[in-house]
Amino acid sequence: MAAATPTPAAGPQAGGAPSAALVAQLTPLKAHYPHAKAAMVPVLRAVQAELGWLGPATQAWVAQFLGVTALEVHEVVSFYPMLYDKPVGQHVIHVCRTLSCDACGGKELFEHLCSKLGVGRGGTTQDGRFTLKAAECLASCGTAPVVLIDNERHENLTHEQLDKLLEAAQ
Repeated sequence: MAAATPTPAAGPQAGGAPSAALVAQLTPLKAHYPHAKAAMVPVLRAVQAELGWLGPATQAWVAQFLGVTALEVHEVVSFYPMLYDKPVGQHVIHVCRTLSCDACGGKELFEHLCSKLGVGRGGTTQDGRFTLKAAECLASCGTAPVVLIDNERHENLTHEQLDKLLEAAQ
């Protein structure tokens, strides 16, 4: 028996449910998979794109929408570093912190960003523009150091190139 589709709210201020327009897009996406649970990551990404993050109320909505438990949704959200269970800045920066990137200057890039933005790992700037996160691996060891800004990969970065990217993001 399929779970009932929860009623969408008017927007993110209404308990963390996505808009009716997004629910209309997600319903056929869910039906595309043999099991609704298999649609979890695409559904979470779409909801996060609309709401900005996936708080407890939003995770509960997704659980009801997919007919799974809230714990199952939370496990997925907490596993993937590109899913956010807390509010993030307008631009999210992930710096690869694995050995290859660190050996090629990734650690220094991370420290440069901490200093320039005035935040530590996982921090968001006072103005809400940037959130800085460390990533375990961005799968680009041959082009280290690597940084993702809003899920766009930037490779072989210097401090100067990174500063230009930050300026462009503002």
